[in-house]
Amino acid sequence: MDFQNKVLSKELATRLWEGHTIGTAESCTAGRVAEALVLTAGASHYFRGGIICYHDDIKVNLLNVDAALIEEKTAVCEEVAIQMVKGACEALGTELAIASTGWAGPAGGTKENPVGTIYLACGTKDDIITMKLTEDHGRDKNLAIATQAALELFDQYLIAHDTAKAEEKAPRIVDLETK
Repeated sequence: MDFQNKVLSKELATRLWEGHTIGTAESCTAGRVAEALVLTAGASHYFRGGIICYHDDIKVNLLNVDAALIEEKTAVCEEVAIQMVKGACEALGTELAIASTGWAGPAGGTKENPVGTIYLACGTKDDIITMKLTEDHGRDKNLAIATQAALELFDQYLIAHDTAKAEEKAPRIVDLETK
């Protein structure tokens, strides 16, 4: 794990410590995101576990990803990544999840989704954001980029939701004009 992932792990630990739980559903990253999440001591306080769903049968049977969707679009699509987040939250009993699915290379890929195409998703069962990576830098670098991007996407998700919660709790100032 590189230094930047260690820094992100600490930042995420601080945000997650306040009562959140998280799990992962990883296909192409094969546990790298989970590994990065637990780099910080005390991660068992918020990290419940991960499912490495490299094979489509695992996505379908453990995460309840729609088999017809995989048949129609392959497992490398935004919709599958979204269903993986929902399935991970359900299977692991977590509030939050991070998912990855893609073609890391060197083989695989389709005309629509060539090698280097990786979909990332994170959030709750009802509120999920996604990101698509599209450049092929070779397998090792693709996986490193996807892991870091997944952590950064999740960090942005938590920051946005922490800001929204703070705004909900902030007193509202009403300007009443008197005439």
